[in-house]
Amino acid sequence: MSLTGLSSRVTRKSRSNFYYAFLALPRARREALYAVYAFCRTVDDIADLGTDAAAQRAGLAAWRRDIARCYESGAAPEHPIARQLAGAVREFGLPRGALEAIVEGCEMDLQRSTYETFEELVPYCYRVASAVGLCCIEIFGYTDPAARDYAVSLGMALQLTNIIRDVGADARGGRIYVPQQDLRTFGVSAEDLRAGRYGDAFVRLMTAQAARAREQYATAWAAFPAA
Repeated sequence: MSLTGLSSRVTRKSRSNFYYAFLALPRARREALYAVYAFCRTVDDIADLGTDAAAQRAGLAAWRRDIARCYESGAAPEHPIARQLAGAVREFGLPRGALEAIVEGCEMDLQRSTYETFEELVPYCYRVASAVGLCCIEIFGYTDPAARDYAVSLGMALQLTNIIRDVGADARGGRIYVPQQDLRTFGVSAEDLRAGRYGDAFVRLMTAQAARAREQYATAWAAFPAA
């Protein structure tokens, strides 16, 4: 199977709408986005699906080395998806810091399972979502530097939305991204989340989380470059 075929297959197999959304793009952009998506899916699976913490850390460390190789002249990444990612780096100038941040976000999932405050959660959201957006805008192309602010805020908004959507499943999997401070404020326990007890207190808690996400969507829209 070709490298481009592998990334496309990973994207399609994930049952994500992204696969079909990318089909309308010119081939070079489409294949670069498949590579970014496959990279994100692969490192996320290392953090989410593994059971051996040492092996998971080693897997993410290997990806750090492969990212470095993507930027080194004459160096060949080892992972086949990394080799396609290297092509996207050369063609579209993907920012190294953004790719490294994505791995850092996955490492955070191995290091901690809760966040005390929203301020503590922000760096995680930046690494696992905003950094992805910063890669994508390089592939889509832009002329207004405000596109970077848009990508960062939209990534934050989307990650906060994901946290709301997956709050029960995440809690049952041992991770709670809703800030502990907010749980105490609204009188919701970790066990409430795990058990799916969605009473009035839970509704108020989620309403507050949704308000934060809407603020980020509004910030992103305000930064959206003018046509």
